[in-house]
Amino acid sequence: MSNPSSAQSSWLRSYYFVRAVFSIVWIIAAILAAGQSALAGLLLVIYPAWDAVANIVDARSNGGFKANPAQTLNVAASTITTIAVAIAVANSSYAVLGVFGIWAIFSGILQLAAGVRRWRIYGAQWAMILSGGQSTLAGAHMISLAFGTAAPGILDIAPYAGFGAFYFLLSAVWMTVAARRKVAA
Repeated sequence: MSNPSSAQSSWLRSYYFVRAVFSIVWIIAAILAAGQSALAGLLLVIYPAWDAVANIVDARSNGGFKANPAQTLNVAASTITTIAVAIAVANSSYAVLGVFGIWAIFSGILQLAAGVRRWRIYGAQWAMILSGGQSTLAGAHMISLAFGTAAPGILDIAPYAGFGAFYFLLSAVWMTVAARRKVAA
């Protein structure tokens, strides 16, 4: 494992904390918006848009888009998903869930790739790797629900955001503990 700068490692921990907090706030808002179609629709569009912005910041802060192909592809996927969700919200909750499912699979694979690449640099990326794998499985589950008979809603997507928050928080805490142990040693 190469020795990343302390500032860069600190930035990544902060980034993970911000991603976790955003997801927690989004989940609370989603719970409060359940049954309010306009607000729920807005939240559904915001979620992938936020992911696109977060991946832009991440890539730029870690050497640029060329050095971070997984984040670069994730920006494109999240941007396309934002547009697709905006269109689907106006048409069908089944379509929204299907779009989220496809996005979860694709972004999960990309997150897994980024976690593997970052493991070599920062270590402690096992939670991000697990998150990428779980995102892929969650996407498949969302797609199966999109073909179901029960009308899906924002609360069908909230657990996906919850697991994302958990894994980002876990990674941030793990990296914080590792950094403190390194300083103490």
